[in-house]
Amino acid sequence: MNFISTPIPDLTVIEPQIWKDERGFFIETYNEKSFKAHGIDETFVQDNLSYSQKGVLRGMHAQAGENAQGKLVRVLRGRVLDVAVDIRRGSETYGQSFSIILDEYQAKSLWIPPGFLHGFLALENDTIFTYKVTGFYDRSGEVGVRWNDPDLNIDWPIREKELIVSEKDRQLPLLSDMANPF
Repeated sequence: MNFISTPIPDLTVIEPQIWKDERGFFIETYNEKSFKAHGIDETFVQDNLSYSQKGVLRGMHAQAGENAQGKLVRVLRGRVLDVAVDIRRGSETYGQSFSIILDEYQAKSLWIPPGFLHGFLALENDTIFTYKVTGFYDRSGEVGVRWNDPDLNIDWPIREKELIVSEKDRQLPLLSDMANPF
């Protein structure tokens, strides 16, 4: 595995080695020793999976408090634009976002530590997105910011009127209005 630093400290792209032959392929998606050697020393407590059609936008979410979540995200089928935004108080990159295309073919993962908002946009029908988290789900720790907050300046590649966004996500505050728990 290659661990690739991003412009935002602690946010890491993981590029696996893919072994292909006439039968198909094999990928190691997580290796505790490799992750620890690259500074990601976390215990994952839950795996989640979502299924989305093209245009579904989920985000921008984080979980804070006792069950603050770090996320190791990847795509099993399809393709997404995955976005993380630094909301760590005092961070030199506060409010900055990082975007990456994740797909089933390159099989890259993104490590998103606690203190980041996260969201993704399905770019293909029948997209299956999976992620491991470091904290159990806790509704009382949910925080979020609207996906189209102009201060985030995220370049979503599908026109806003074509996006499929939950009512809950449409009601999220702007970053400047969010009570920041980090």
